[in-house]
Amino acid sequence: MSRRAVCAAVLVALVTGCSAEAEDGDAKGAVKSDAEVAESGRTIGGKSSACELPVTFDIAEDWKAEAVDTSDPDFVMRQGPVTLVCEIDAKPAGNIGFLRAWTGKPGDTDARGVLESFVAGQDGVSKEKYGSFTANGLDGAEVTYTYTSELLDEAKQERALAVTTNEGPVVLHLGGLDSGEHRAMLPALELARKTLHTSRAE
Repeated sequence: MSRRAVCAAVLVALVTGCSAEAEDGDAKGAVKSDAEVAESGRTIGGKSSACELPVTFDIAEDWKAEAVDTSDPDFVMRQGPVTLVCEIDAKPAGNIGFLRAWTGKPGDTDARGVLESFVAGQDGVSKEKYGSFTANGLDGAEVTYTYTSELLDEAKQERALAVTTNEGPVVLHLGGLDSGEHRAMLPALELARKTLHTSRAE
């Protein structure tokens, strides 16, 4: 077992964990964010970037992207229909948390269905509010929810968004050490959502 694999597993357990009309069961609300858009550091997702993905998007200044090794099936991290393939670390920018990219195989499930399956694959989730968005020709779904960790015995805010492409679905998930860290990192998620393109468009 590699040291990086062990660290990644621990971080997912601890950290894992936009305005739109939304639904939470039969209750209607809104997925809202008052966060500004972060300054762009660089674009990832292309073949020459740290993480090759079906989409490209900008990551916040000073955040560091690293591809996740999926060659060892014993350490592949799956949640719902998608697999963790890229971690974008906020620590170089002074925050504790990750923006994580997950990808899956092509199918007929739309972005909302992918996102619902992703959230269902995470224990301790409550107060989900779903919405939709459009960015650069991509129609996506997004969700905000509360995650309660059994290890830490505390609740914190998390968000995720999903889009589907010809190469399969992509989920971007933003957790954080706690709700304070999560809110501080929201501008990075806003930047990623605003700059989403299919890889072919780049």
